Amino acid sequence: MNRYEALATADPEIHRLAQRELRRQADGLELIASENFVSVAVLEAVGTVFTNKYAEGYPGRRYYGGCEVVDDVERLARTRAQELFGAEHVNVQPHSGTSANMSVYFATLKPGDKLMGMDLSSGGHLTHGHPLSYSGRDFPVVSYGVDRETERIDYAEVERLAVAEKPKMIVCGASAYSRQIDFARFREIADACGALLLADIAHIAGLVATGLHPSPVPHADFVTTTTHKTLRGPRSGLVMCRKEHRKALNRSVFPGLQGGPLMHVIAAKAVALKEAATEEFKAYQQQIVKNAARLATTLQDRGFRIVSGGTDNHLVLVDVSSKGLTGKVAEGALEEAAITVNKNTIPYDPNPPLVASGVRLGTPALTSRGMDEPAMDEVANLIADALEKPEDGAHLAGVKGRVKQLADRFPLYPNLS
Repeated sequence: MNRYEALATADPEIHRLAQRELRRQADGLELIASENFVSVAVLEAVGTVFTNKYAEGYPGRRYYGGCEVVDDVERLARTRAQELFGAEHVNVQPHSGTSANMSVYFATLKPGDKLMGMDLSSGGHLTHGHPLSYSGRDFPVVSYGVDRETERIDYAEVERLAVAEKPKMIVCGASAYSRQIDFARFREIADACGALLLADIAHIAGLVATGLHPSPVPHADFVTTTTHKTLRGPRSGLVMCRKEHRKALNRSVFPGLQGGPLMHVIAAKAVALKEAATEEFKAYQQQIVKNAARLATTLQDRGFRIVSGGTDNHLVLVDVSSKGLTGKVAEGALEEAAITVNKNTIPYDPNPPLVASGVRLGTPALTSRGMDEPAMDEVANLIADALEKPEDGAHLAGVKGRVKQLADRFPLYPNLS
């Protein structure tokens, strides 16, 4: 049977939509920092018969029979994660980074306990204490940001705030912060106020796994991550913790927050974790960082202001207000040119989040297609050219044609059709 032959026969509408999405991904430039292109092996793992198996509980302690095979799958994923990150305990069942963070909060905090996390507009995440998230509804929140001048974390100010407020837990990690995070310094801050420390490495997990960013594992009580960003696995999450928190964490994930785990996704996580332990993956992560630095430099050369002046990781935060634009306008114009980004607030942004003054760019997906620094020069120039006339449809159509030419040089899933 040819790939997707059964789907084409059973549901032509969904098959056509899948083909449309494949073409969208293949013909454009994917620069959303939280997205990536998984390997064909990971794609295949998500589509295995493991999707048929209900497996509430943990290996050796399930609520259903017939779990001997999926027990081995989960043990394998867990062991590979422990070895890759050097963690004492790993739970691979969380469905996302959001549920991973939720499981840690519910394992350690009671309603009314104080949570300290990075402000969303400074680069944090909704689940780090934003009032629209469960993390900001169930717990009183103290937020820290970045220095107004350097646009980097001011660790002395974070410590001053933590000692004054005495949170039960401090969250470090970010979704739109392009600089290296000092996890050892956060440990000192947590110890100074008697707090637990959670490091959310959803964005930088691939860099941490390959030694290109310092690891929080020796310093944090808990480490959470997604598996689909720089780690280049399926859309999901996992949690690492110290041994003394293992029982509370496992109970929080199941039965506290989730029912049966998605065993086909856990199988795909295992595949991605095996890929992440290779030298090829380390070289890939190195290229991600090189590409992000080159993208930032070329955009600066074209007159854009880069938040904090550059990047240490996979992410570039561009202040498009330096060109008289909003993030919303820039995102829309780039989408017309088949360049996918997301509008994003910048530190001390005068605009609301749905308008924003910046766009967030990331290099993991384009690097997965084999693009290198010279290709990043082309990408940056395509972005800059598109934003010169963001409301000119004919101009954007011309840029889109050049985008297609670049994309065709770096084919995505050439055998998947």
